[in-house]
Amino acid sequence: MDVQGRGRADGIDPADQWVLNPNTGDYELRLTPSTPPSAVPGPRRPAPRDPAPRDPAPRDTRTPSPGAGAGRRGRRPVPQKAKASRAKKVLLWTGGTMAFVLVATVGGAYFYLKHLEGNVATTDIGDAGKSGFSKDEAFNILIIGTDKRTGDGNEGYGDKGSVGHADTNILLHVSKDRTNATALSIPRDLIVDIPDCPTKQTDGTETVVPGQQGVRFNRSLGESGRDPGCTMRTVKENTGISVDHFMMADFNAVKTLTTAVDGVTVCLEHAVKDKQSKLDLPAGESKVEGEQALAFVRTRHSFGNEGDLDRIKVQQQFLGSLMRKMSSGDTLTSPTKLLKLAEAATKALTVDSAIGKVGTLKDIALELKKVPPKNISFTTVPVLDNPAETIKATVVVNESKGPQLFDLIKNDVSLTAVKQEKKKEAAAVAARLKGTKSAAADVRVRILNGGAAGGSAQAELNHLQNDEGVEKSENAGNADAALAKTTLEYDPDQADQARRLAAIMGLSGSALKPGESVTNSQGLPAMTLTLGKDFKGAGIKLNSSAAANVDVDKSTADKVQCAG
Repeated sequence: MDVQGRGRADGIDPADQWVLNPNTGDYELRLTPSTPPSAVPGPRRPAPRDPAPRDPAPRDTRTPSPGAGAGRRGRRPVPQKAKASRAKKVLLWTGGTMAFVLVATVGGAYFYLKHLEGNVATTDIGDAGKSGFSKDEAFNILIIGTDKRTGDGNEGYGDKGSVGHADTNILLHVSKDRTNATALSIPRDLIVDIPDCPTKQTDGTETVVPGQQGVRFNRSLGESGRDPGCTMRTVKENTGISVDHFMMADFNAVKTLTTAVDGVTVCLEHAVKDKQSKLDLPAGESKVEGEQALAFVRTRHSFGNEGDLDRIKVQQQFLGSLMRKMSSGDTLTSPTKLLKLAEAATKALTVDSAIGKVGTLKDIALELKKVPPKNISFTTVPVLDNPAETIKATVVVNESKGPQLFDLIKNDVSLTAVKQEKKKEAAAVAARLKGTKSAAADVRVRILNGGAAGGSAQAELNHLQNDEGVEKSENAGNADAALAKTTLEYDPDQADQARRLAAIMGLSGSALKPGESVTNSQGLPAMTLTLGKDFKGAGIKLNSSAAANVDVDKSTADKVQCAG
């Protein structure tokens, strides 16, 4: 029997079985009062200091043997209140959207995490994603909610007999510096091209499922044996954003997670009594859990234009509320809630093989935990009604807005303002740019693409000429080699022009490279601007951590919003 099973068999909350030994600084597993502490190692922590003794008797500093009575000197009984306070630190839950990842904050919880790992189903997606997880890089996780009728009480939901389509899809991008994250909802009815997809079938055979053009996004999963790796490949094909990993959940995820935290607060602009979803709530705030929570995220006929796009907004509001509840004090200070949440979430999850191990899940959770809710942005792929349809049932990407948003995510740019510039860097920029600046109309520059996204040189040229007045600029094509950082090379006589262009583009001091000028198409000396891999998109300053001018609807996880 595992740790969890033994605890429950004795009627004991498993969280209360992990006790800090003040003599060793380790958390130890205490199965029963008469059972000696286990040898499970925990992280070393300084032992808490006892208050000064009230009597003058000398203190016995000998270390008691394992299982020694609580009355021996040098080992005081652990008060129940303090014991609970320490136990609450054993597990910490953190999350993203429809599915969440467990993290243990002490090594003593290893065996319990191994039990949780056994709850998680995994899928081998081959080279559709990364083979491992890096704590030092930005990462993208595709959260998929399927409409498959799995789990008790779910027979009446979704499409009868569905193989499990990609019904709810959120691409979670977490920035490299962990200051921000973007949750991009992808409509299930978005018309996309599904690429050919190598898969491993349930019988162990490998096959390539042929791609399809001009079909709904939700068909990227389930049909013809398509697995989540196919959905990941479809995201890359249509947005250019590489997906590193996936997490998939069914209808049970919402029901069990909300029940585990004793409900989530939602808000409605008007009362809703929906016959299809069975949602029945008054206007204003209400607490939902279980079946009612699932009804809330499935309801669409009572919001907006009764379409899937309006339901996506409601789901984003719900997820923001769930994230706030999960990080609230009454959840994090309750070992019982944390264990219920851990059990519920891991049983609802299917992930790619690369992140199905306990250590990897812990690492992901710790990285997610670093992102402040105020800097977690929810947004949706910008779309337009499908012009090929008379009865509007599907949508297509809005080409005037979508590519810019996709580029921001690819280039790790936040949709919220995040102050990041360091004092040293600010001082270096000020020193390098000290002096007069030419007028924008006097700046002569040739633009090269040296590692930025395709079309970046032309896009930046259009911005400089049309929006900034840098009319003496031209597209010089691709650079000879790719650069990690954008650079501006100029002749010392062009320093004033360099300062002006640096101010326009937000170039750092290290980006300015004194050197030689080149001859432009008019036969005049010009500077050379080479757009590197750090280029964030036309019009977005290189020293800005946020895309303030991006034209998309967005909300953040810290704000309470009412669905209407």
